[in-house]
Amino acid sequence: MPIKIPNALPAAQTLAEENIFIMTENRARTQDIRPLKIMLLNLMPTKIDTETQLSRLLGNTPLQVELTLVRTASHESRNTPEEHMLAFYKEFKEVRDTRFDGLVITGAPVEHLPFEQVDYWDELCEIMEWSKKNVHSTFHICWGAQAGLYYHFGIDKKPLPEKMFGVFPHKRDYDKSILFRGFDDTFMVPHSRHTTVDRKDIEAHPALRILASSEEAGVYAVATRNGRQIFITGHSEYDPLTLEREYKRDINAGKPIKVPKNYYPGDDPQKAPIVSWRAHANLLYCNWLNYFVYQTTPYNLDELQPEAQ
Repeated sequence: MPIKIPNALPAAQTLAEENIFIMTENRARTQDIRPLKIMLLNLMPTKIDTETQLSRLLGNTPLQVELTLVRTASHESRNTPEEHMLAFYKEFKEVRDTRFDGLVITGAPVEHLPFEQVDYWDELCEIMEWSKKNVHSTFHICWGAQAGLYYHFGIDKKPLPEKMFGVFPHKRDYDKSILFRGFDDTFMVPHSRHTTVDRKDIEAHPALRILASSEEAGVYAVATRNGRQIFITGHSEYDPLTLEREYKRDINAGKPIKVPKNYYPGDDPQKAPIVSWRAHANLLYCNWLNYFVYQTTPYNLDELQPEAQ
C-alpha cells in the first residue's frame, strides 16, 4: 500500500523514480480505506532530505500511511526555503486537536547544548506531553531519542570523547522484541552524534527495556514495556550518501572529523560507499508500523487511551 503525501512535495518525484508506491492527495480522496495517520515532527535542518528518507521507509510497507509534516513555531529553519515550509508544514498549534496513530520525532544538530537551552525545548516538551494522550506510538530518532528519554525519564545525555561516526554492527539484547522480528543476528546501523546515553541509566528504569545495542556505538533501541514510546539512537533512515555529505561538510568547515567507519571500502573516501543497512532499515519501520501502530491502534482515534504513567 502507498504513503499519502502532498501532491507537490519534492519527495513525491524522488520516490516515484525509485518505484516507491505513493498516493497523492487527489487519488487518496477516492479510496475507502482508513489510512494510518502519522505525524512527522521534523527537527533536522535538511528538512527535504529527511522527509524524503522517512517517506521512503514509511511508504515501503503493506499499509496505507497519511503523513502530516509538522514544524516548531519557536525555531525558524535557515536551511530550507520558506516557501517549502509554508506549503507543506503545519505548526503544532494547527494539529494539537488531532489524534494520530504514530508520531516520528527526528534528530537535530543541537547536541552541544543542554536540553533546556535549545530554543524550541519548551515547545518540544509540550508536544511530547501531548503525545501521551493523542498518539498511539511515538518513534524518536537520535537527538530526538535523547530528548525523549530526558523528558519522560530524566535520563541525560553524556558527551563522547569524539564523534560517533560511521556504520556499526548491532545485536538484539531482547530476543523476543517484535520491533526486530526478522532481523539477522548482526545488523548494521549508521550513527552520527557527539553524545550518548548510558546503559546503566536506562536499566535503572523498570518501565524501559533495551532492545538492541552495539559494542562500539552503545545502546541503539529502547522501548517502554507497552511500546507506546520507542527510542532509536542511530540513523537507520539515512540514504547512501548522507554520511558522505556530513563528512565533506565538516572537512570543508575545517572541523576535526575522521573518515566514517565501515562506510567506504577500505576506509578510502575516494571510493563509493557501501550501503549495508538498507534492508534492516526497511524492516525496522515496517515492524514499527505493523506491530506497534496498525495492530494495536484503535480504528476510531477518538477511542485512543492515554499512555499509562
